[in-house]
Amino acid sequence: MTSTPHHPDLRSQLETLTTEAFRPELAEIDQSPTLDIARVMNGEDAAVAAAVAERLPEIAAAVDAIAARMARGGRLIYAGAGTAGRLGVLDASECPPTFNTAPGQVVGLIAGGAEAMVTSVEGAEDSAELARADLDALGLTADDSVVGVSASGRTPYAVGAVEHARARGALTVGLACNRGSALAAAAEHGIEVVTGPELITGSTRLKAGTAQKLVLNMISTITMIRLGKTYGNLMVDVRASNEKLRARSRRIVALATGAPDDAIERALTATDGEVKHAILTLLADVDGPTAARLLEDSGGHLRAALAAARG
Repeated sequence: MTSTPHHPDLRSQLETLTTEAFRPELAEIDQSPTLDIARVMNGEDAAVAAAVAERLPEIAAAVDAIAARMARGGRLIYAGAGTAGRLGVLDASECPPTFNTAPGQVVGLIAGGAEAMVTSVEGAEDSAELARADLDALGLTADDSVVGVSASGRTPYAVGAVEHARARGALTVGLACNRGSALAAAAEHGIEVVTGPELITGSTRLKAGTAQKLVLNMISTITMIRLGKTYGNLMVDVRASNEKLRARSRRIVALATGAPDDAIERALTATDGEVKHAILTLLADVDGPTAARLLEDSGGHLRAALAAARG
């Protein structure tokens, strides 16, 4: 049997993490009625948003830095293992249909690769070298932003990704759920959302995972707002890839312009279904090619294109 001399040291490390702390008051929760357990969990979850609120200045600073790099053509890259990695992949995968991001513009890296999305890949999270290899495979540049995600804040894959990215001149963010984490210390922008001990000891897919989801929502959504991917609170860069999204596209144009249905259909037809272009043709009374040029000149920002069209 292979010896594992690092295990006692790892155990002592885990005992110092609030996300791993044992809660004796919940030691008999398995004997509680189901509704009581649900109430306890709901109460636990209610505290997560407040923990995120304490870190809003750090989140906002990270978003502004990411948006500045993405405006220069950089990518947003999440890197994590287990639940944290899956949440990064989820957030990245939702950006193309929501904001029409280009392929590879937002990337989720998970220790162990695609297989790790649905099953545990033993040892992958313990490898900083694997993180470096995954980033090198992307051809990392100084315009990219790498967000390492780890509840403990000590996962070698996430810490290794941030250290390697920072050495390459990329922007780095470390999102953890414990104070004094190695991950936050390694990153240019450290974000520590302290959610406390879990209902099930050490099960960081619970409060810590919820906190990570909330922060990743903020990072991607607000970055896309800064990049002009919305008009007000409308998803004007939505990609109409199915009937539901085509219906949503028509509704977005209607909300933005107040135009009648027949005018909306003509505008979408004239602009090959591009919502942002269709809105511009209606609000600025220009044709499709002119709308495309105005948007290109404004870097895709609809408000700036409208201002230019109106002189």
